[in-house]
Amino acid sequence: MKVDIQNHVDHLPALNGITVSSTHDPLILDETCLMASIIYYFTTIRATLHALSNLLTRSNRMASKAPTVTDGTANVDAKPSEIDRELTISVITEADTEDVLDLLKRFFFKDEPLNTYVQLGECKELEKYCTKSLGERSSYKAINSRGEIVGVILNGTIMKPQPGDEPPEKLATNCAHPKFRKIMALMDHVDEQFDIFELYPDIDRFLDCKILSVDTNYRGMGIAGMLTDRTLEYATRNDIKLIHVLCSSHFSARVMEKMDFTEVFRLPYADYHVDGEQVFEPEKPHVALRILTKRLDH
Repeated sequence: MKVDIQNHVDHLPALNGITVSSTHDPLILDETCLMASIIYYFTTIRATLHALSNLLTRSNRMASKAPTVTDGTANVDAKPSEIDRELTISVITEADTEDVLDLLKRFFFKDEPLNTYVQLGECKELEKYCTKSLGERSSYKAINSRGEIVGVILNGTIMKPQPGDEPPEKLATNCAHPKFRKIMALMDHVDEQFDIFELYPDIDRFLDCKILSVDTNYRGMGIAGMLTDRTLEYATRNDIKLIHVLCSSHFSARVMEKMDFTEVFRLPYADYHVDGEQVFEPEKPHVALRILTKRLDH
């Protein structure tokens, strides 16, 4: 028995400077063997954990260099290499109708604060409203190097009513879509409260900027400003002295203010009621419908 224990102890590795006694006393041998075995066990565990820690650290370093995907406003399907900055601004023709509507359905129909608030969804009336002036060739598109439309500004000319003209039909009158009819009723209310031709009696027509929309993947690149600049050039070439923009979005109003447009009318959404109830309460910072204008002859 003494020989078996001694042989076991003799074959243990040197641990942390521990010297195993060469005595053959059974009790000392048993205690020494037990202590050495325990130290050996925990030393092995410590070494394993250290190696595992190094492996995890290296894995984390590798993971930190891997690309990540976020759920922000940008389309996660779009890779940075697919978003090019070789953009061209050109006039929209009626042949572009379907491509323009495709962009609007993916972004404007969903992003515009009033559309979002009423959860508009599919709306043929809004499609018609957006595209009815394309034949004027006063609207513009931003296209990338692959020919994809990534932004639009849709404009139309509004003429000053003449004596004897029939009053224009209310926008909401024949609107079948119940949610869009609420938005059109708001526009009718604004027309009743504000007459731009009274504010500018020397103006016989103006260019109305109806829709401004940019692909979320291309925002922050100045596309809205480029489209507005081209609209101003069109107005100047055609001797149109006033640009008019009705902004339901805080962000579109900011774009126009940066382009030196001036606010001439404001209707806080909290002040617009039908049958005693507030109709629209979009998320902040969209708190008011605003009209901004810019004269081109001053």
